This record gives sequence, C-alpha cells and structure tokens, in this order.
Amino acid sequence: MPKKSIVILPETRRYLEEMGNQIRLARLRRKLPASLVAERAGISRATLCEVEKGSPSVAIGAYAAVLHALNYMDRDLLLIAKDDELGRKLQDLGLTTPKRAPKKG
Repeated sequence: MPKKSIVILPETRRYLEEMGNQIRLARLRRKLPASLVAERAGISRATLCEVEKGSPSVAIGAYAAVLHALNYMDRDLLLIAKDDELGRKLQDLGLTTPKRAPKKG
C-alpha cells in the first residue's frame, strides 16, 4: 500500500520554514549544541536538522520535543488557534436569539 503524500501549500511551507528558523535561533541564543538538544528531545541530530529547516515531513511530536528541550518552550503550542476570531464569528452567526424574554421564576 503506497504511502499517501500530504499536499503542503506554499504559504504553509513558508510558515514551517520560519518556525524552523525560529527554533534554530532559540537554540543558538541559548548556546546549546545541536547534539545536546537532539539528545534531550529524544531524536536524532538529523531529525533536529529537519526541524530547524521546517520540514513538513517531520512529526509534530518532534517539533514539540525540541521546543520542550529548549527550556519548556512547548507551552507556546497552547497558543495555536487560541484566538479563533473567524470561528467565533461563525459561531455567533449560528446562535439564535429568543423572541421573548425568559419568564421570571
């Protein structure tokens, strides 16, 4: 059974590359060698290199492990889709307003 390939849009690819570069810069600012970060993250040095390139073929768990190895930066993952403005607007459009005020009890 052939492996399905994931289609990555050019804009998304640029986001991944930027994220990988930011991870690389965070490692360099901390003056941590790639081998140490890879060991702490439980991945190979080659996988760390792919993370820092923003490779879409690397599992998100590897990205999270590297961020954790860089002094718990994985907490930033909780910010993804936190402020979903479009989703909230769509949700509000689907809400119905009652025609009458509720009865006082």
